[in-house]
Amino acid sequence: MNYHWPSKSQWRQFFKILSKEEKIIFSLFLFLFLGSFIFLSINFYFKKTEIQPAEGGSFVEVVIGQPRFINPIFAPANDIDRDLTELIFSGLMKYDSEGKIIPDLVKDYQILDDGKIYEFNLKENLSWQDGQPLTVDDVIFTIETIQNPETKSPLRPSWLGVKAEKISDSKIGLELRGPSSIFLENLTLKIIPKHIWENVSPQNFPLSFFNLKPIGSGPYQLKNLVQDKEGKITSLDLIRNPHYHGKTPNLQQISFQFFEQEEDLLKAIKDGKIDGFSLSSINFNEAWLKFNLYSFSLPRYFAVFFNPKESKALAEREVRQALNYGTNKKEIVREMSIPEKAIVDSPILPEIYGFNRPSKIYQFDLEKAKLLLEKAGFLEVQTGIREKVIKKELAFQFKGNLTFGSRGKEVEELQKCLARDKEIYPDAEINGYFGPKTKEAVIRFQEKYREEILKPFELEKGTGEVRKATRDKLNEVCFGKPEEKIPLKFSLATVNQPRLIVISNLLKSQWQALGAEVEIKTYDISTLEKEIIKPRNYSLLLFGEVLGMIPDPFPFWHSSQKKDPGLNLALYENKECDKLLEEARQNLDEGKRKELLEKFQEILIEDAPAVFLYNPGYLYFVSKEIRGIKEGIIAEPSQRFIGIEDWYLKTKRVWR
Repeated sequence: MNYHWPSKSQWRQFFKILSKEEKIIFSLFLFLFLGSFIFLSINFYFKKTEIQPAEGGSFVEVVIGQPRFINPIFAPANDIDRDLTELIFSGLMKYDSEGKIIPDLVKDYQILDDGKIYEFNLKENLSWQDGQPLTVDDVIFTIETIQNPETKSPLRPSWLGVKAEKISDSKIGLELRGPSSIFLENLTLKIIPKHIWENVSPQNFPLSFFNLKPIGSGPYQLKNLVQDKEGKITSLDLIRNPHYHGKTPNLQQISFQFFEQEEDLLKAIKDGKIDGFSLSSINFNEAWLKFNLYSFSLPRYFAVFFNPKESKALAEREVRQALNYGTNKKEIVREMSIPEKAIVDSPILPEIYGFNRPSKIYQFDLEKAKLLLEKAGFLEVQTGIREKVIKKELAFQFKGNLTFGSRGKEVEELQKCLARDKEIYPDAEINGYFGPKTKEAVIRFQEKYREEILKPFELEKGTGEVRKATRDKLNEVCFGKPEEKIPLKFSLATVNQPRLIVISNLLKSQWQALGAEVEIKTYDISTLEKEIIKPRNYSLLLFGEVLGMIPDPFPFWHSSQKKDPGLNLALYENKECDKLLEEARQNLDEGKRKELLEKFQEILIEDAPAVFLYNPGYLYFVSKEIRGIKEGIIAEPSQRFIGIEDWYLKTKRVWR
């Protein structure tokens, strides 16, 4: 039997024979049927589909400063250059969102000869953004360019002694002088194209226009760059790289706007049309409510480094420990609006690297700090500044009066002392007899130190007689003072930045409660590095140290790194620590390295060469419309763009 859906005329005939009540009931049931059908259909669709990122859209970020070298071999010197090279270039290896080092341009690699040889196989069909093939030759060219001293790349120290060998068109071997557990991190280096740079002489690399017209192999490529009348770069646009070897990014375009002052950046944020920004200091603004705040952990810390070569007080361990106990870190992070979990007690950052915390932590204890200072001999005096008095055993002292005609041992010692200065006693006659030449020498000595010897007695010329005032000055000049006073006074050098100035003033106040006087000296970063840090011209230095994703305290604490360009800012020296750091650097076993570094941690903290303060996280404000960003540990701020391929603005529904 065949059934057919009723025609329109049949429906009309059907409705004619229904009563009014039957029509209402029928319409109600029909409405319920259609509603249920639509509901079940929609419910089925949503159950069987899911929202996924869709391609399209753009992202606009504002930053302070401007690009100088969009070139990986120079980028480490400029934050914005690092940001752009992260997006435009690729390396043999890269970091993932968890801070682990994974392959990028390579498909696989081997570590041979106990860590002295690394071999890498490149992926197939790699291309530069201009369509040219990317090969092993480009990798070798990049490394050799960095190693060339004429290029003046800041990366050169990390590549000294590394030999690069082409094994095949897709395979490269790197040979090291010795085993290294940290070398893999070097290989996150971004590669530059040989065919673009090979005709540029090394000394002209910094001058080449290719630095602002980069060709890379990363997920994005340069679209355009805008400069003002003075040549300053005001904005820059990046678009997706069609030749990218990895996952195609969702965002079609990423744009940067560059400003000189933070005030201009804040105005741009208030005006809207901004998707991302970061600030060095955070003063809440209502305009920021439309942004999500992402917090990234960085393997770095700020500390006050003690220089015992510039301060006799800091050469004593009890004083260094007292300054640690006298530092209220909780007050510092509270004033800086930083969470307490950011407080640092160790240079190996156990919370970030998964090490055990040190067994000794300098918790704020003012009384304990004072007891340590007293134990070290630094006592309170009327000035309020503690000082230590050291009595000296002097080999000889002038005790009697000496005049023309005197003879003996004291006259002989007098002549020896005066003979040290050729202008005072040019004849340098030493015979134990106080004759005319000796008298003339005494007169010259008295007149040289007129303020202390003659002026108190209202004398204009020297008498040539050695009495109390002359004798006291002779004893000081010839044999030194019978006692030495070491005041608890320091100068604290740091960068002229608002945050660091606030911290410096807090430290000054906290240490003043101990009986220490601190003079704060601030400098621009360039002056600080060249005139203060390089010659180690400070007693206290408030500064930050940046570690890698593979922990390696060697550059910061090994005794071989005490002089520039080493980074041992505390001039720390401990033979046992040196040995532990050397072994940790060469050991490829993570468990053994952990054990070695934890031993190093315990020794160093007991020696207290610095006050470790806090770990500065990186705060990144992003529009709520932009999704797919993952928080995590990053080695430097530019790595906030790790996983940029997964960021998205638009969405779509697809069947499961």
